[in-house]
Amino acid sequence: MRITFCGTGSKADPWVQALRTELPQSTVTEWKSGDPLADYAVVWAPPQQFIDEQSALKGIFNIGAGVDALLKLRIPADVMIVRIDDGGMAAQMAEFVVHAITRHVRELDRYEEDIRRGAWEFRKPRPRDEFPVGVMGLGVLGKRVAQAVAQFDYPVLGWSRTPKDVPGVRSFTGHEQFNDFLRATRILVCLLPLTDETRDIMNSQTLSLLQPGGYVINVARGAHLVDEDLVALLDSGHLAGAALDVFRTEPLPAGHAFWKHPKITVTPHTSARTLRDETVAQIARKLRAFERGEPIAGVVDRLRGY
Repeated sequence: MRITFCGTGSKADPWVQALRTELPQSTVTEWKSGDPLADYAVVWAPPQQFIDEQSALKGIFNIGAGVDALLKLRIPADVMIVRIDDGGMAAQMAEFVVHAITRHVRELDRYEEDIRRGAWEFRKPRPRDEFPVGVMGLGVLGKRVAQAVAQFDYPVLGWSRTPKDVPGVRSFTGHEQFNDFLRATRILVCLLPLTDETRDIMNSQTLSLLQPGGYVINVARGAHLVDEDLVALLDSGHLAGAALDVFRTEPLPAGHAFWKHPKITVTPHTSARTLRDETVAQIARKLRAFERGEPIAGVVDRLRGY
């Protein structure tokens, strides 16, 4: 079995060596133009040339959970595309979101401002039941985030395209329940895959349905959010703030309004990073199972986009 690795922006050698360790009976190499045809590919943001040249692939294993960039390529319909289920990201994502919620609800950002100006002041704790948290997207990452938030006694709601049963989470499903979900939410967390249906889903109309003083946390994709609509709602006072880790253009361009807006916290797409060892072990398990003819998780439905 021959496996080729093509990871734009990733150092290839550690990935190749890890794959060789997990799959010692396979030939694993870093892709170079003109290479022999491989059976499988492990990729991150490969160029179209890679897809065109590697015409014998049975499957492509993406080293991230999001496959929106991969689906923009012309990939033959008979080539299976597989995304990772976690890759060590779920715990990172949960702690990032819990931190963002805690910083906002406990007004730790305000305390930081006080300390910078030398002020020693206290604020009355705000009841958690006044800050219902709505998680959009209840996949592997979304479920972990929702359950982590629930551990801190916040009311937690979840919205997904299909019905999901998550202990401790009040679930909403489909387009017909979306507005009800938003109206019941004060802190909105986006963990949706990016598809044609979810692009621009956080806009003036939808964000206006959040409870007054709403807060937005986007850790999914920048294209889920209409930037200017968020700024307008922050400036109007309907929204209290936002924690943004993903953006339409990355790195965030110099001069973008998000850099200096007093109600926005920006981080450089670091809420959850793929952990190589966990990811390679998962890919190896799936690949071996697929070779045995067993079903595997994470196979991408191209019509849904994830």
